[in-house]
Amino acid sequence: MQITPLIWIITIAVTVLFFVYEFFVHVRKPHEPTIAESARWSAFYIGLALLFGVGIGTVSGWTFGGEYFAGYLTEKALSIDNLFVFLIVMTGFAVPKMYQQKVLMYGIIIALVLRGGFIAVGATLIENFSWIFYIFGALLLVLAYRQAFSDDESNPADGKFVKLVRRILPVTEEYHEDRLTVKKAGKRFATPMLLTIIAIGFIDLVFAVDSIPAIYGLTNEAYIVFTANAFALMGLRQLFFLIGGLLERLVYLAQGLAVILAFIGVKLVFHALHVNELPFINGGEPLLWVPEISIAFSLMFIGATIAVATVASLIKTRGDSNKDDSAMVEDSNSSS
Repeated sequence: MQITPLIWIITIAVTVLFFVYEFFVHVRKPHEPTIAESARWSAFYIGLALLFGVGIGTVSGWTFGGEYFAGYLTEKALSIDNLFVFLIVMTGFAVPKMYQQKVLMYGIIIALVLRGGFIAVGATLIENFSWIFYIFGALLLVLAYRQAFSDDESNPADGKFVKLVRRILPVTEEYHEDRLTVKKAGKRFATPMLLTIIAIGFIDLVFAVDSIPAIYGLTNEAYIVFTANAFALMGLRQLFFLIGGLLERLVYLAQGLAVILAFIGVKLVFHALHVNELPFINGGEPLLWVPEISIAFSLMFIGATIAVATVASLIKTRGDSNKDDSAMVEDSNSSS
């Protein structure tokens, strides 16, 4: 895939312009977006991402197009998982709803910058050290296990990192509209708004560790990695307000993501065996047959896993809701 410096410059410039537009038109004036507004812009950004993928497939070939769509699906699923943690953080800090989209905007920008740095580092490592695929594969398998079995009930707002920041920065107890700092009695204080953004920035750093090795397991093209991440993050703010309570119903999302991360981890290890030619000795005779998983199969597997996790979550939470309703009716009847 031939990507010139000019294409990179144009792509980054357009991405920045989208976020600048978002800030000045939608976020600068504090308000809680309506469902209709969120739905329109979510549909716009998803449609734009799909159209871009069709463009890649048409111009550069559908192998690269398939890599983009597989990467976009994976990054979108991981980004939705991000949203769930963002919700926990903003609930922990009691961020007023009218200011939540500004917090989200800052969090998404921080995520894009951090992922951009990781993408550049990852591209350099892959180009110079083919054995790095083993490291990425092993890392994803560990992250998949953690995603599936870790019990993440703790509130990030009370985590060790936030407590450390509180020791360093004097923080007011109350919000001062959407201001990040405020001056009181001649002394500058951080507001809970700034503390929330710092916490989300730290979480973005943790999620970037999952995100970048995962997509490099689907493509070696840094341009595809960047654009898939950029489009996955675009519209994430609107998606947060659109799906709202649905986030809490995606109870099997973590397990679905664990399956995807484990699958990509195995795919990376298999790819590393082929790249480094370790299974082949004695004049090219294979001692171990290792399949090279195609991007078409990867795309279908990722899409099917997300679909199954979503449907299973909705069925499970609907069943739990019906049980709760029945229990309430029985309690009401018994009390009467």
